[in-house]
Amino acid sequence: MRPQSIDKQPITKVGFVQYFVAFTRLLHGFTAVLPGVLLTWALNGESALTEHYAALLVFFGLITVLIFQSTGVYDDELFSNMLRFRLMFFSWLAAFSLLAFMHQALGLFPLIPIQQLLTWFVAVLLLLGAERLLLLGGLHLLARTGRHLQNAVILGGTDNGVRIAEYMQRNADIRLGLIGFIDDRNTRVEDTLANLPVLGDTKLLEQMIREDRVQQVLVALPWSAETRIGHVVARLRKLPVTVLLAPDMLALRHSHNRITEVSGLPMFNASELPLRGWSPLIKRLEDLILASLALIAISPLMALVAIAIKLDSPGPVLFRQKRYGYNNRLIEVYKFRSMHHKMADANAEKQTTRGDSRITRVGAFIRRTSLDELPQLFNVLLGSMSMVGPRPHATATKAAGILFEDAVETYSARHRVKPGITGWAQINGYRGETDTLEKIEKRVEFDLEYIEHWSVWFDLYILCRTLPAIVVTKEAY
Repeated sequence: MRPQSIDKQPITKVGFVQYFVAFTRLLHGFTAVLPGVLLTWALNGESALTEHYAALLVFFGLITVLIFQSTGVYDDELFSNMLRFRLMFFSWLAAFSLLAFMHQALGLFPLIPIQQLLTWFVAVLLLLGAERLLLLGGLHLLARTGRHLQNAVILGGTDNGVRIAEYMQRNADIRLGLIGFIDDRNTRVEDTLANLPVLGDTKLLEQMIREDRVQQVLVALPWSAETRIGHVVARLRKLPVTVLLAPDMLALRHSHNRITEVSGLPMFNASELPLRGWSPLIKRLEDLILASLALIAISPLMALVAIAIKLDSPGPVLFRQKRYGYNNRLIEVYKFRSMHHKMADANAEKQTTRGDSRITRVGAFIRRTSLDELPQLFNVLLGSMSMVGPRPHATATKAAGILFEDAVETYSARHRVKPGITGWAQINGYRGETDTLEKIEKRVEFDLEYIEHWSVWFDLYILCRTLPAIVVTKEAY
């Protein structure tokens, strides 16, 4: 192994990131008060900008920065590629709520009419978004020229080190530039790993650190090499550099890239409750509100469907079926009856097919248009189902002759949340008959993706796409 030249490596002064974060705080404080200054000047003239008024604006700018700090605006994700618009929106909304209180209750900004506060809110929101886009664009431009806020090396040309390098190259951090590998083994002959140069050994690394060419070292030695890791860390702790013990990428894959603390001890999080904190309450309120509004709006339509079913064939209007719900518990799901009463299949041992003789004339229409699912709004109100979630399946439902839970290993993971009237799988085309293993595998894949990424906005997006998905699909019969 021959040492790589480091003459052309970009030099980044230690502490620049801290200065950058401090500048960002100042910029946000200035952004928060700038529309207030302009509005006061435009409405009342330059004479209105007194020292007292300026002190109030400075105070509000400081409070805004403190609120941004408490909501995590300046954490490590500041340097990620995420736009973070939602975080900025709610952080600024919290600060603006304080401004509105100062205006209305305390009368501290009497020169600005209440109607103009909305202009202030929107102006700051647009400025914060523009600043984020400019930040990302500028740092990406610097990164393309080989300049980064901080330089990093991977210590250990191991298989895990290569995995880490490949992962970081796919998920580039706008703060960190990975410039190569450090490896002490004399037997290594490769000059590059993961398209990065092998720069040299730890002696060269110490020289690069003292010359401010490296600000972070990612130790990717095998975790079993405890003595070696301890020796390396002890040496690097004497130098002005951040030393991070890189995770085992195989273990990180099972942890879904999440780390949590238990009694102050960091641990990989392999699985956790999909809805935590306020989320269950928020989702329940969402279900109650949306289901109530839907029932009020479509009750005439449901009455017409019920009359049509009664006139078309003898038997009850509703069909009740046992299906798996939250935590694999059996729930009774309501549907409009679409089959001849004497041919009803309570356990869904035989899936419906095109031209199924068991389905009535009205039943064929309401199944194709999903009108048969409308009574499940009562399930939502009673709490056994949600508006959005994985669709509940009957106890004996099969794909290609195999029970769903036997066909897909992760099938039961769908039951970590309540089932829904519609779901992420359904709007992506996976509704109706599951006559192949691939169909149920894809359905489960979409369901688990929904559970991992749940949010109120995601639910509303799925609901908005449900009607077009019903119109387009031809899989339900």
